Order: sequence, then C-alpha cells, then structure tokens
Amino acid sequence: MDCAVTLVDTVCRLAGAESLIGAESNDLRRAILNHDTPRLFEHLLEAFSLQGISDHAARSYMGHRGRPTWRDLQRATLRPPACSKLRCYWSFHGCGYRKDGRTCAEPEILTYCSLPRHDLRNGRLNQTTYSLFLFIRDVAEGNLVDWIDQTLDRASLSGRAIQRASRMRSALIEPLRNVFGVSDKLLNMALSDILMAAPSSKPTWMEAGSGMIAIDTLVHNFLSRTGIQPRLGAKHVFGPACYGTGGCADIIARIATRIDASQYDPNYPRIFPRFVQHSIWRWCAQLELGICNGNTIDDRFRCSNKGCPLFSRCERVALHA
Repeated sequence: MDCAVTLVDTVCRLAGAESLIGAESNDLRRAILNHDTPRLFEHLLEAFSLQGISDHAARSYMGHRGRPTWRDLQRATLRPPACSKLRCYWSFHGCGYRKDGRTCAEPEILTYCSLPRHDLRNGRLNQTTYSLFLFIRDVAEGNLVDWIDQTLDRASLSGRAIQRASRMRSALIEPLRNVFGVSDKLLNMALSDILMAAPSSKPTWMEAGSGMIAIDTLVHNFLSRTGIQPRLGAKHVFGPACYGTGGCADIIARIATRIDASQYDPNYPRIFPRFVQHSIWRWCAQLELGICNGNTIDDRFRCSNKGCPLFSRCERVALHA
C-alpha cells in the first residue's frame, strides 16, 4: 500500500484537476437550486451518450445532429403511445430498437412509435433516452432533486455511521442500474458531477458524490501496469470485478484515505476518491497527459518510457506479454 500511495500521490500532484468543484459546476448548482429537472436530465443523457466511441466523436455527432431535450420527450409522450412498452418505466423493456436495421420487437407499429424519431448515434441510445426519461418521470415523479434528497436522507439514517457514504451511493446507483444501457462507470461519472455541484446546504450530496469512482480501461490498466493490483492481491480482468471487493474501485478508495486532496485545492474534501480516480484517468487519457495508455506503450513488453516520473518506482507490467 505504501508503494501504491507513493505512485498515485505523484499522479495526483501532476495530473490532478482543479475544476472538479468550482466555476464549471455553477450551471449544475443553479439547476439543483431551481429544481431544474430538464437541465439535469440533459446532463445525464449527454454523459450516457459518451460510450462506445471517443468523447470528441460523440460530442461532435451531438453537435451536428442535436440531442433530445426533456421537453422533446414530454411532447412525444403526451398522447397514449402506439407501443405498450412506452406506457411507463416499468413496462419499458425488450424494446430492441436497432437504427441500422430499422427494426424492433414490435416492427408492425415502428412507423407510429416516437422512440426512433430522434436521430441518435445508434438505437441503444434511443432506448437509453426513453428509459432515463421514464425513470425520472415515473420513479422520481418528475423531480430529480427531490428524489435524490429523499433517497440520500433515507440511506443516511439507516445502519452504521461508518458505512453511511457507501450506503448513500448504493441507494442512488442501484435503482438507476435498471435504466437501459447504463454502466456503473457512466452512473458514477455522471452522478458525481451533479452531486458535487450541490450547494453547501446539501452536505450529503457532496459526501456521496466525492466517493463515486468511474473505472474505465485506462484506470484499470494503470493499476495493472504499475503493479498495484498484484501487490494488493486484487488482480482481475476489466469488467464487473472492478467494482467488487478488492477491485479497482476498492483499491482507489483505500488509497484515497492516505492522500489529503485538500492540499491540491482547499475546496476539496480531505478524502476524495473521485479526485484520485480522475487524476489517474487524466494521467492516461490520450487527450489529457496521455502518459500511460495502449497508444504510447506496446503492452507486449514492459514500458520503456524512462521520461515518465513513475518509471523508477513502477513495476512496468507487460499486459500482454
């Protein structure tokens, strides 16, 4: 653990972002204060659209083709739907819409269905859009801020105090896992942005959001290449195990307790797992520092980048030796 903390602390010093909490959160903070569900829906939907291709490519597509808004979905669902699957959140399953084949589970009524009318990158995103809208409309009763408040309050008052933050995170993540096409990584990433933007009058939001960790292949492979996973007895393949006991998220949460994030920004909480994970991601991402990724390292061999600040301490494990 001492070696892991030394490596990750160096990464935080060199790649830690100063904008996880700050001016860039003002728009979301206003939306929270105003109970602006349409704005929060659109933030979540944009984050959920960043899968399958690069962020730049996804945003470029949305910039050219537009993206559905909350009011677009409201208008589309004013009348009784042609498809019974769109009646409510609990009936929306097995849709099967595919944009490339213009087909779905009920092809005889596809022409009359509102779901395919939004020009999104693929049919899965159309399904995600409606699933998220129906969740907020039916489960959160149209007010996402109130739903988050109530969910966090219930979770914070039950069980042991030492596990409170973990319970609050799980209470938010678990029901949203049933939104179509949404992974744990996307949920943690999108929800943490919203929760950490909350005003000081909502301390439980920051408590829950600061511990939400988004594990992608960059973060997973960093923990493997550096030897942190095998050192801590937590070697595993990328996937659900990253969020299991001893997985990537667990490793980062443990390391975060040994790194005082407030030294990098006084607005940050002292223990800030999301900051630690985001620092590792920036260290690796091609459009950020781009130091530790499959484009710069031939994973058939140990890393040979002697200019890397971690080189002398890193185990430089070859992922595909």
